[in-house]
Amino acid sequence: MIEIRPSNAADVPLILHLVRELAEFERAADKVVATEPLLHDALFGPHPAAEAVIAELDGKPVGMALFFHNFSTWTGWRGLYLEDLYVTPEARGAGVGKALLKHLAKLAVERGCTRFEWSVLDWNEKAIAFYRSMGAAPMEEWTVYRVTGDALAKLAGQG
Repeated sequence: MIEIRPSNAADVPLILHLVRELAEFERAADKVVATEPLLHDALFGPHPAAEAVIAELDGKPVGMALFFHNFSTWTGWRGLYLEDLYVTPEARGAGVGKALLKHLAKLAVERGCTRFEWSVLDWNEKAIAFYRSMGAAPMEEWTVYRVTGDALAKLAGQG
């Protein structure tokens, strides 16, 4: 039986553990610099930046989805952006990923969101096929850009 529940402050160590597993899978384990205090503040502090839900299979936590709201000036409505979705290897194929996506889609609709979006690595063919099977379509005309570290400081006029 799959249950999806909102995370709570006691889940922060679990969430960080799952984020680290995801980073290993994505071949970027060395990129995770988040700590439990940082995640706690981001999820449960005075100004939460994101939310997370935990997936449990037969009472055991086996996955999570971390998400936040974005906004479309074109539609005038907010959207829901899925930052991370992860299911442990032993629970893959049991419907956990589908249950997480369905839960978030329902939440987006309930909150009046007009979009539910996420990014996927180009090489993750299994995920791409899974997302397409759920009705998702790639935004092939768009490329994500990012500024971090020294480049961010320089852009901000501080470097």
